[in-house]
Amino acid sequence: MADSVLVGQYVETHSIVHRLDPRTKLVSIVMLMLSFMMLGTGLSYVVATFFVLGLLLLSKVPVHFFWRGLRPVLFILLFTFVYNAVFTKGTILWSWFFIEVTEEGLRIGLRFVWRIILLILLASILTLTTKPLDLAYGLEKLLAPLSKLGVPVEQFSLMIVIAIRFIPTIKEELDRILLAQKARGYDLTVLSLPKRIYAYIPIIIPLLFTTIQRAEQLSYAIDARAYGNGKGRTSFKRLQFQQIDYLAGGAALLIAVILLCLKIGKV
Repeated sequence: MADSVLVGQYVETHSIVHRLDPRTKLVSIVMLMLSFMMLGTGLSYVVATFFVLGLLLLSKVPVHFFWRGLRPVLFILLFTFVYNAVFTKGTILWSWFFIEVTEEGLRIGLRFVWRIILLILLASILTLTTKPLDLAYGLEKLLAPLSKLGVPVEQFSLMIVIAIRFIPTIKEELDRILLAQKARGYDLTVLSLPKRIYAYIPIIIPLLFTTIQRAEQLSYAIDARAYGNGKGRTSFKRLQFQQIDYLAGGAALLIAVILLCLKIGKV
């Protein structure tokens, strides 16, 4: 189950994307996500898709990682597509009793699903190619100007990265609990969907207990290393922009501008 989670995992492949400065990846990913949310024309979807596929190839991360990461959201994608196809008014293509599937609904549903997939893949590239500590350090450097306003940037960066890193850990704990129940003869997979949902409720208590216990152990470990509030902390690895970072940032900016121009041209 933990293998199906993209967020929080890191896969080392020594690719160009892995060698990029975490600040470059953070700014570029955020910029691209904002431009992807404004996709309007079919050409803009094609451009965004080819760019994301190019990033997947450059990352050299095996494709099955991305597929396993998309599997948990397949139901959400299917629900989004069906909801738009049925409840969007327009030219009716198929009807059954009160259910009507429209051409406009299919088009809008397809675009919504397409956009969500692109955003998920784009976010997964960041987490799969960036170590959690590097991500925290890069986020801390980007938000450094806010520290002058009294914002606890160091603590905020560490909190974000720990939260991301804990996602696969919580999944592993859930997997262990399910295996323990299965070993005792209680297999949730053979139950019907309503009963399975109800059966997950008792699992929440031990899952919360183990998660809180891990969080407490982590806080003790941080205090034992005299982390404090994080201010003035030095780092063995110093971040420095290279030529490849400027090229990657320029390419991301160019794609964002192209998508924005396509959006404006449509309007």
